[in-house]
Amino acid sequence: MSLGPRLDLRQTQSLVMTPQLRQAIQLLQFTNTEVNQFIEDELLKNPLIERDDAEPLAPQPDGQADHALAPDPSPLAQVRDAQTIDVDPAGIQAPLDADFSNVYDAGTGSDGGRDGGMGFEDDDWIGQIADRPPDLREHLEQQIRLAFPDLAQRRIASALLMALDPSGRLVDPPEAIATALGVAPEALEAVRQTMLRFDPTGIFARDLAECLAVQLAERNRLDPAMAALVANLELLAKRDHRSLMELCGVDSEDLRDMIAELKRLNPKPGAGFDTGPITPLIPDVLMHPGPDGDYMLELNPETMPRVLIRRGFHARMAAKASRETRQFLSERIQSANWLIRALESRADTILRVAGEIVQHQEGFFRLGIGFLKPLTLREVAAALEIHESTVSRVTSNKVIATPRGIFEMKFFFTTALSGANGESHSAGAVRHRIAALIEAEPANVVLSDDALAKMLQKEGIDIARRTVAKYREAMRIPGSAQRKRDKGLSA
Repeated sequence: MSLGPRLDLRQTQSLVMTPQLRQAIQLLQFTNTEVNQFIEDELLKNPLIERDDAEPLAPQPDGQADHALAPDPSPLAQVRDAQTIDVDPAGIQAPLDADFSNVYDAGTGSDGGRDGGMGFEDDDWIGQIADRPPDLREHLEQQIRLAFPDLAQRRIASALLMALDPSGRLVDPPEAIATALGVAPEALEAVRQTMLRFDPTGIFARDLAECLAVQLAERNRLDPAMAALVANLELLAKRDHRSLMELCGVDSEDLRDMIAELKRLNPKPGAGFDTGPITPLIPDVLMHPGPDGDYMLELNPETMPRVLIRRGFHARMAAKASRETRQFLSERIQSANWLIRALESRADTILRVAGEIVQHQEGFFRLGIGFLKPLTLREVAAALEIHESTVSRVTSNKVIATPRGIFEMKFFFTTALSGANGESHSAGAVRHRIAALIEAEPANVVLSDDALAKMLQKEGIDIARRTVAKYREAMRIPGSAQRKRDKGLSA
């Protein structure tokens, strides 16, 4: 099935953003879950379509089947070493390969509902989505990807993330989580101790006392007196200051200062994001290892319904219907056909973009984050001969499940740092290398940012000291002075 030739960018100035075109663009940017909800809304409005989660129906020999099955919106794509993507032959060319920024949109405003509008109240609907601040889950997942290159540790970290309550503390004891995962408690605790220093500090604590203690340690204020105060919060709640002074070995004035310092800490580090309970990510694209060392991609069939067009029902109703009813049925069958074609176009475009990402980042999937390559939207658009805005819509809010874990598609787009012989390096890979160098510091040595920059330059990465400092701070790794104090080394 084809939707006709591609849109010429030189012709878009004379185009009008019709409700159907706006609907197709909307579907392209939607996640699978949002598309599923959109289809549910359409099912309520259009009697000629229905969903079917059963196996594909066999074609009727007389061609008079009551249901015409829409082509599967989840075709399988295979990423091969030959840099090609084979998709379902029933797939179609995406009709959205154009920049519509200067196209007249007649439906903006009151026409912004599900009937063809974008669902936003002004023209900058892409900007509204792009400017959305990350929620707590997204904020923590980014840190997990940077902190744990090891797949086993990343899986433990993901399980801890799922056990987080809205305040930022674990709902289950770490021992119970380790038992459920089938891992050693020591392995889980090592991961959790790293995550306690994530931003915001004190998240993933087992209780309030540990949450406050981690924040105090981060400020280098967890001395024995303060540790005793944190360990006896129940006495503080009872205002038993006399007992606290004896336990902490301080006078009343010092105790008042210590209590004031406690009040400046954040007892619920996760609550500041105002996101409610953390829900697991639902992947839009599934990636499987192929039989010959390649990778297979498909849209998640659990979240993409199969849609049926009731052509037999339409024919029987139209044969004995009034003029008004026939007009209504004609409009509904056209709407159903457009929905099917838009779903086909969406599936084909998403799989093509995902396939190009997987091909480009093959080193990451096989060897780890140290082999993540620089990649931009423009490079993917050029490789697929589509517009950059199309790639942006496809990758917005989309999640892909891979053998290395679940990632947002945007994760694979990283800036480039120049290197020797014209070679470029991914910023994500460089951050990982900085963390690895600091982790491998000898017990009696602390690497300064300048020393780290020189070591990276010897490895062929052209990086300045201030860039090293910026990446280190983004990973919540203390500076050399703090690390010296933590190791007990003399300045």
